[in-house]
Amino acid sequence: SSANFIEEQAEGVFVKTLRNMWIAVAFFNPVISFLSLGLLRLNELENHKETLLAQMGKLSALPFLEQMVSIDAVLVLSGAVITSFVGVSGLVKRMSLDRCLPQFLLAENRWRGTNHWIFLGFLGLCVSILLATGGEVEALAGVYTISFLSVMALFALGNMLLKTKRDRLRRDERASWPSVTIALVAVLTGVVGNVLLKPEYVKVFLLYFSLTILAVGLMFIRLSLLRGAIFMVKSGAKSVKRANERILEVLRNAIDAVNSLTVIYFSRGDNLANLNRAALYVMENEQLKRLEVVHVYQDEEDIPPSLAEHVEIIDREYPELVVDLVLVKGRFSPELVEAISKEMDVPQNYMFMGTPGEQFPHNLGDLGGVRLII
Repeated sequence: SSANFIEEQAEGVFVKTLRNMWIAVAFFNPVISFLSLGLLRLNELENHKETLLAQMGKLSALPFLEQMVSIDAVLVLSGAVITSFVGVSGLVKRMSLDRCLPQFLLAENRWRGTNHWIFLGFLGLCVSILLATGGEVEALAGVYTISFLSVMALFALGNMLLKTKRDRLRRDERASWPSVTIALVAVLTGVVGNVLLKPEYVKVFLLYFSLTILAVGLMFIRLSLLRGAIFMVKSGAKSVKRANERILEVLRNAIDAVNSLTVIYFSRGDNLANLNRAALYVMENEQLKRLEVVHVYQDEEDIPPSLAEHVEIIDREYPELVVDLVLVKGRFSPELVEAISKEMDVPQNYMFMGTPGEQFPHNLGDLGGVRLII
């Protein structure tokens, strides 16, 4: 996804990339707008709004330039389509790893190692939107605009949440409250303007947004649905008892598969309040029954004296959650986190920790998806 691409860039490169993009957009957009007003009448702008650059090339030079602009547009749009598939693949894969989407999406193609169901699903989604809008470019652009601006608004809201909930988190760049607020207001103004301009586009957007929320919501209540299915099967007629028993076995296996999953919480000390918050987070946000509290130490005398006792207290306090303590000798690092993940068979995105301070020696992106919950 785009986030993965940013993480793989060298330190400080993304800021320069963003700056160069701003410079390019700030220069070319006004220049192209002025040139279009100089080359075409206002009624011609409306007639050629879908091929404006090509028409400008034709009028300013030769038909050859019109063809070159058209070919370039095809290449650029093809790149955008490929990029969208790559981005969606990374996003859906991450959401599936976090169990926000069905696990079958993680199935990999044995020839190329790609997640084919994600690509095929996104292809079907794109085709369905094309059919829903009747193939009208303006309608497609309207739906995309609302979606894009909504995501930009979420970025601003996310930044605000980080400022209030994770203020101690180390960061190389800081956006001030006024700049984030202005950005949010500007984006929301754009959303409202587009909605008022073409209300019919909102219906298509809300349809697909609702389906997405429904899919994610079902994953969060899947245990309740499975238990409800067991109740209905048990209430069935005796004549289908044998079939019901098979169905019950399948449903119970599905519930056991979810409950048997484990999460890890890295604890730096023996603070009982933090251990309690970690346990509450797991019970409120994860559909599983096992929490491993991992403490990394270099010398035995560094192990907090009350850690084992406090973990036992948490384990007794919440009987629906199995809480164990695991002591690991070593120095906390991305390499050690990866080794623990392999040894305990727990994905790194199912490992939690508290928010580190400014002196934390590692980049959070290097920890492979470890989540901050405190």
